[in-house]
Amino acid sequence: MQPLLTLIIMAVVFFLIILSNAIKILREYERGVIFRLGRLIAVKGPGLILLIPIIDRMVKVSLRTVVMDVPPQDVITKDNVSIKVNAVVYFRVMHPDKAIVEVENYLFATSQLSQTTLRSVLGQSELDELLAEREKINRELQKIIDHQTEPWGIKVSNVEVKHIDLPQEMQRAMAKQAEAERERRAKVIHAEGEFQASQRLAEAANELSKNAMSLQLRFLQTLSEIASEKNSTTIFPVPIDLLTPFIQKDKK
Repeated sequence: MQPLLTLIIMAVVFFLIILSNAIKILREYERGVIFRLGRLIAVKGPGLILLIPIIDRMVKVSLRTVVMDVPPQDVITKDNVSIKVNAVVYFRVMHPDKAIVEVENYLFATSQLSQTTLRSVLGQSELDELLAEREKINRELQKIIDHQTEPWGIKVSNVEVKHIDLPQEMQRAMAKQAEAERERRAKVIHAEGEFQASQRLAEAANELSKNAMSLQLRFLQTLSEIASEKNSTTIFPVPIDLLTPFIQKDKK
C-alpha cells in the first residue's frame, strides 16, 4: 500500500509541474513568442496561453515604452572641442517576433547603437550648433536610430540630448564672449539713445528759432528751475539778443 501511495503522490506532483509549464498568463502589455521544437509558430497574448509541455517554449516580451539612459560619451566636435554628452532614448517593441529572432539582445543592441550614433552625429556638428540647435540634433538622432532598429521590430519615438559637459577653459571663454556681447549691446543702445536725443534737441532748437520770445521764455523757465534749488550763487549767461526788445522799447 505504501509504494502505491508514493507512486500516486509522485504522479500528482509530476502532473502539477507539467500543468504549470503548460499554462501561462500574460499581462496586457506582454506578448509571448512561441517556439515549437525550435521553430517560431506564433505571437500570443495577452491572457491565458496553453503550451505543449517539453515541445513548446515561450519568450515573454514587454510592449511598454523603454526609457534608456545613454552613458556619457567623449565627443570631439567638428571645431575640435572635446566634450562629454549623454542622452535619453525612448523606444518600444512593435514586433515581438522580430525583436527575439532578428537580434540576440535587443536592449543591449539598442543601447550600443545609441552610443555609437550619438558620437557620430555630434562629431559632425560644431559646438555652437549643439548648444543652439538641440532640437535639430535630437530629430536627426531619432531618425538615424529608428531607421537602424526597424529590422528588429523596434520603434524609437524620441531621443533627447540630456547634458553637454564643457571643459573649464571653454566655459571661461564662453563667459567672456557673453560678457563682451552684453557690453556691445549696451554701447549700441547707448549710442542709439544719444542719436535719438540729438534728433529731438535739433527739432526743439528749430522750433525755438522760429520765435525769439519762445527762446526768452525758455531762459526764464530755466532761471525759475535754478532758483528753486538752494544755491548761493547762480551764474547764467544772457544773450544780448534777449535784451534787444527792451532796448528798443526804451528808445521809443
